[in-house]
Amino acid sequence: MTRAELVAQIVKKRSFLCVGLDTDLAKIPAHLLDSEDPVFEFNKAIIEATLPYCVAYKPNFAFFEAMGEKGMKALRKTMELIPSTHFTIADAKRGDIGNTSERYAAAYFNDFNFDSVTVAPYMGSDSVQPFMKTEGKWTILLALTSNPGADDFEQLTLSNGKKLYEQVVDTAKTWGTPEQLMFVVGATRVEALKALRERAPEYFFLIPGVGAQGGDLKSVALAAMNSDCGMLVNASRSILYASPGKDFASKAAEEARLMQQEMAALLTEHNL
Repeated sequence: MTRAELVAQIVKKRSFLCVGLDTDLAKIPAHLLDSEDPVFEFNKAIIEATLPYCVAYKPNFAFFEAMGEKGMKALRKTMELIPSTHFTIADAKRGDIGNTSERYAAAYFNDFNFDSVTVAPYMGSDSVQPFMKTEGKWTILLALTSNPGADDFEQLTLSNGKKLYEQVVDTAKTWGTPEQLMFVVGATRVEALKALRERAPEYFFLIPGVGAQGGDLKSVALAAMNSDCGMLVNASRSILYASPGKDFASKAAEEARLMQQEMAALLTEHNL
């Protein structure tokens, strides 16, 4: 999916919501556990319920990989359910030497046909650039994450006075264009979001942390929205596990609809 196509979907749907598919077998409603493929059945219901309200889905590979071959089959079937109108993110956080990154890129982009993949920048340009060789695909680079341990490295001040996450963004901008590169910035880091928007005015941000992690949607939009929205806000647990009962899908739809309505108002405020 191109940037223009993604922006068009955001404007059409009046939404910049990404639904994270962090499907935990231990958390899905008990009545699904007797089905042949509980994870797929759960994902199917969630996708059908939230399609009208979101523009992207982000399957988290860890939850599928942990189930081995059965999990991979569930992931493949899940991907088949997501229409081409919705942006897809392989949340895999890969990062390795160049020839290994090339194989990862082939797996996510060619085999699974994801639009994008999350990548760790720690090993530098030769570990990231293989992901940006495939036309029409996106690399989503970790910049400033919302987990407590982010302060261990990401917030360190370098000898040039920059924070490490600022250097990551500044350097990565020389690797890829706003048509192929996004940055992950946590919703709980609102001041950093605002500063990074000034450093990277044209780039899309993938913003986790709204919902269960406590990020505020309006504050995030005020800090990070640009002239064509330039952001995808991810919600996972607050939507997936809105109810533990048989009404889980309708409750997920309700949660997604409420977020979409707030997003629509924020887009209108920004003349989009």
